[in-house]
Amino acid sequence: MKHVIIGAGAAGISAAQTIGQLQSNDEIVIISTDDAVHSRCMLHKFISGDRSVSELSFIPDNFFKNNNIRWLSGKTVTRIDTEKRQVFFNGDPEPYDRLLIATGAQSFIPPIDGLRDAKNVYGLRDLPDAKIIREKAAQANNIVIIGAGLVGLDAAYGLIEIGKKLVIVEMAESVLPLNLDPYAASKYKTKFEEAGCVFHLGSKLTSVACDTSGNIASVTLEGKGQLPCDLLIVAVGVRPAVEFLKNSGITNEQGIIVNKYLATNIDGIYAAGDATGLSKNWPNATEQGKVAAFNMCGIPTIYADTFDLKNTINFFGIISLSVGQPLSSTGDVEHLRESYDRYEKIIIRDGVPIGVILQGNISHSGFWQYLIKNKINIASIPKSIWKVSFADFYGIETNGEYIFG
Repeated sequence: MKHVIIGAGAAGISAAQTIGQLQSNDEIVIISTDDAVHSRCMLHKFISGDRSVSELSFIPDNFFKNNNIRWLSGKTVTRIDTEKRQVFFNGDPEPYDRLLIATGAQSFIPPIDGLRDAKNVYGLRDLPDAKIIREKAAQANNIVIIGAGLVGLDAAYGLIEIGKKLVIVEMAESVLPLNLDPYAASKYKTKFEEAGCVFHLGSKLTSVACDTSGNIASVTLEGKGQLPCDLLIVAVGVRPAVEFLKNSGITNEQGIIVNKYLATNIDGIYAAGDATGLSKNWPNATEQGKVAAFNMCGIPTIYADTFDLKNTINFFGIISLSVGQPLSSTGDVEHLRESYDRYEKIIIRDGVPIGVILQGNISHSGFWQYLIKNKINIASIPKSIWKVSFADFYGIETNGEYIFG
């Protein structure tokens, strides 16, 4: 059996390793545009110079050799022939018996006139992005970042480390709007401002002006006029990287459509990670790669744990963790606790925890993640919410075993 995997990210690497463990005699091939395996979470450290390319890797040395994997690196897949079961890249075909599409996602550039055609506009998604940003930033005097979410602030953090002053534009009224409430987020905004960043919150990019070379020279914000710009980083979201699926017959909407076994509508073809739109974090992509691998090897396995509403943030030594929904709605109950080095918030809806923010100390986060993910009602527990623990949900059978209930 020959397994071909497109993509060398978390899902692809996880799948390849799992297949090797399950079917050691099967042939495994990874095809990837990337020529270096790397963690996206660490790209800002490459921009700052804190880590080299090799130090971004999340696999051991000799991983491909030790797992008997043939890696075709630096190869971009252009199309798939599902009838002949062949993958094409650079004009060459690679046959397969089982295929996994784990190509991840790519930065989304908004359809603003001139923005997509300008030469000095970059997203921050993969190592090539980080390389070009670091190269261009060395000569840039007016760097603008669109988006103050995790990716935008990652880029800013890396650039601050090499002495750059930045302007950050965000449509929301606070930074990290999808991850934290305004109060917790304000701690990071203050630190970034102290490091020389200027924020334009509640602002929208409406147009860009380019010079005769096709580089952006300035950007215009709605109601705020122009800002000089010689390097623009766009961090406003991603889209599944699946353009090569055109005319393949594989169903693709906001990502590749898969069933509970991560199989596509075409026999023998599976998908995992950001290419499906199911994954928004590293652990989920890794788990999807494993599940897909089991099914590719003929071992029926369901992908059941789709919960991905968890983020860990660490800038300037301030660590935060959010699980579930960071903002409450009408009728929700908020429980807040704060000290000089800690901020905690729990949101309850109809007796069920739906969101938690822990800042300064993220211990006990696994407990709240369990309650939120499993929608466990705690209304009947007669104690302070800050003292609720797993002990409140377990009893003991006559044989001494713990039971949940």
